[in-house]
Amino acid sequence: MEQLHDELTTLQALCAEHSIELDTEKLEKLVHYGHLLEEWNLKVNLISRKEDSPVIIKHIFHSILISSYHSFRKEERVLDLGTGGGLPGIPLSIAFPDTRFLLVDATGKKITACQAMIKELGITNAIAMHTRVEELKGVVFDTVLSRQVAPLEQLCRYAARLLKPDGTLICLKGGNLDREISKAIESREKNNGLPLTVELYPISAVSSFFSEKQIVIARR
Repeated sequence: MEQLHDELTTLQALCAEHSIELDTEKLEKLVHYGHLLEEWNLKVNLISRKEDSPVIIKHIFHSILISSYHSFRKEERVLDLGTGGGLPGIPLSIAFPDTRFLLVDATGKKITACQAMIKELGITNAIAMHTRVEELKGVVFDTVLSRQVAPLEQLCRYAARLLKPDGTLICLKGGNLDREISKAIESREKNNGLPLTVELYPISAVSSFFSEKQIVIARR
């Protein structure tokens, strides 16, 4: 109970500090998700098993922080590309119940875990699907999200055909991205003009656990 209270207090304080408005029910559900993530991680490799920081900060708040740079709208269609253990899609689906999320991953065990967690948490605006992104057809999205460790050019290639013309690609990345961004821009003609612009938002000041981390927003 003490750990639950501490995690809830930590998350509540971080959200308040960054003007992210979440009610108590959502905050409690996010903490519950963190526990489920750790439980499933004992069976399926969803996140590092040698965590050097609290899951509530490094994974859950890290995901929620996207909303400081992007306003998730009612009925907005969002694709979480390579979701792994449901990150960032599950935390964001809890925070924004009027937004529609599709979580995809090529690893069946990870999607099974996501589906079980979505069901236990009672989330109705997110679906987890076992598929490769190349196999998605007949759907378009307003926004594509990714925490995947993949080059920006590759993520743009995946996202380009799945985004609406005014759609946005948002990535959580780390390290020096200058060369990666240059390569993505050089390849944009092959990727339906994505990215025309790239915005970088360093988040190191938010928490010591986010050292050298950035939120990357690509538009066309």
